[in-house]
Amino acid sequence: MKTMNIPIILTWMRVAMIPLVIALYYLPTEWMGIHLRDTIGAIAFIVAALTDWFDGWLARRWNQTSSFGAFLDPVADKLMVCAALLILLDLSRLDSFIALIIIGRELTISALREWMATIGARDSVAVHWLGKLKTTAQMVAIPCLMFAQTWQGIPFYQVGQVLIYVAALLTVWSMFYYMRKAWPVIRKQA
Repeated sequence: MKTMNIPIILTWMRVAMIPLVIALYYLPTEWMGIHLRDTIGAIAFIVAALTDWFDGWLARRWNQTSSFGAFLDPVADKLMVCAALLILLDLSRLDSFIALIIIGRELTISALREWMATIGARDSVAVHWLGKLKTTAQMVAIPCLMFAQTWQGIPFYQVGQVLIYVAALLTVWSMFYYMRKAWPVIRKQA
C-alpha cells in the first residue's frame, strides 16, 4: 500500500490500542487489582497520546503527509478520547454532562469539517490554537482520571477533575469559535 509509512503505522497502532485498553477494564479485578489496572490504563493512554503528537511530527518532518493520514489521525484521536471517556463514566470518575459536552463537540466539529471540505471551504475551520489547547487539557486530564491515585504527593484524581472541567470549557469555547468561522459559509449555503 502506497500510503503505509511509519506515521500511518503509529496511527493504526493507536487505533489498535483502543480495544486493548477497553478490554483491560473488563478483566476481573482479581487478575491484577484496581491500582495496577488503572496504572496500565493511564500509561497506555499516555503512550497513545504521545504517538498522536509523534506521528504528526514525523509525517511533516519526513514529508510523508497524505490525505489518508489526515483522515485517519483525527478519527483515531476521537475514538481514543471517546473510549476513555466511556471507561471513566463506567468507573463513575466522570460526570455524564462533561462526557456529553466533549463527545458532542467532537461529533459536531468533525461533521462540520467534513461538510466544509465537501464544499471546498475546509480552511475556514482549520485547526486553531484553541482546539490544540483543548486537546492538551483533555490528554492530560484523562490519564489523571484513569490513574485516580495519589503518587509522589500529587492527587492525580483531583488534578484530573480540575483539568477535565477546563477541557470542557475549552471544548465549548473552541466549538463556538469554529462555528463562528464557518457561519458565513453556512449562511451562504442555506
